[in-house]
Amino acid sequence: MQSRRVGIWFFYLWAVLVFALDYATKKLIEHSLEMYEQISVIGNFFLITSIRNRGAAFGILQEKRVFFILITVVVAAVIIWYLHRTYRSGNKLMLYALSTVLGGAVGNFLDRAIHGEVVDFLQFNFGSYTFPIFNMADVAICVGVGLIILDSLLTARQEKKKHEHGEQSEEQIV
Repeated sequence: MQSRRVGIWFFYLWAVLVFALDYATKKLIEHSLEMYEQISVIGNFFLITSIRNRGAAFGILQEKRVFFILITVVVAAVIIWYLHRTYRSGNKLMLYALSTVLGGAVGNFLDRAIHGEVVDFLQFNFGSYTFPIFNMADVAICVGVGLIILDSLLTARQEKKKHEHGEQSEEQIV
């Protein structure tokens, strides 16, 4: 039982590391760049651009601070509950996915709760189109959600194989 409790803390540590990466990069941007200042990383394709976002992804729902704080608290609580539930099943991919989303969600949550906005700085341009500027917390949330989708697909595939194998076994018995 002791090793199980220690084990789940590893995934909380993972979430803390994701949060720390987000926090450190945001602080670096805040202290190194003026608002709207840009640094070219790869020509005009990839830029570091210091902006603030009072809304959600793609700048939607501007000025809805309380809404985002409440939603994030609920989502974080659900993630923590599901993290513990998943831990009992031993599904490591889902545990990493949930921890990654949790770390990113907490990163943006704290920015919104303390400052009323998040620091965004990763800008990608595709010709004349500029993808909405984002931060490492957003990356973590997207990667985590991608891993959740991957886990769901892999689980469905395993269930299908298990089901097909079960049908073959029944046919062999008859």
